[in-house]
Amino acid sequence: MSRREELLDQVAAHVLEHGLIGLTLRPLAAAIGTSDRMLIYHFGSRDGLVSDVVSRVTERAIAAVEAMPAAPSVRSAVNRLWDSYCDDPLGPCLTLYCQAAATGLIGEEPYLTAARATNAQWAGALGDYLRRSGAPVRRVRRIVTLVDSALYGFHLDLTTDRPEELARGVDDLAVAAQALADR
Repeated sequence: MSRREELLDQVAAHVLEHGLIGLTLRPLAAAIGTSDRMLIYHFGSRDGLVSDVVSRVTERAIAAVEAMPAAPSVRSAVNRLWDSYCDDPLGPCLTLYCQAAATGLIGEEPYLTAARATNAQWAGALGDYLRRSGAPVRRVRRIVTLVDSALYGFHLDLTTDRPEELARGVDDLAVAAQALADR
């Protein structure tokens, strides 16, 4: 593994644990045992580093979804996805992506191109999982759009601290996704 890849893995682990908000190079470099100059050398800029971290974390999330066994139905697949979003490794990955989006890092360059690429890969992994769980090919794209957007929203839902309310909402989403699959 190259030094750049090692640093990227260390930074990704640090950011998954401590978050992206307020990330600056000097404290980050000190935390992982290198210098800010080495980070600049390997990633070009803070923007380049953050973009690569978001991509690396998305790769980890995709691997986790690809490893999930097929569910017996689209409804149960959506509920299983939510359960996975509430735990490692998907929960911290989703939180990082939400932090990047909330700080405006995804909506414009230099992040936009990388975000679009990783979003396409993420949608592909979700689509594959939902297809393995019974979603028809002709509907999977619509189901992915519905489920992905809604699960992000549930992840960000700060209006309730009652997991059972969120679980009911997710199951309502799962029922809607199943109905879309059954059309």
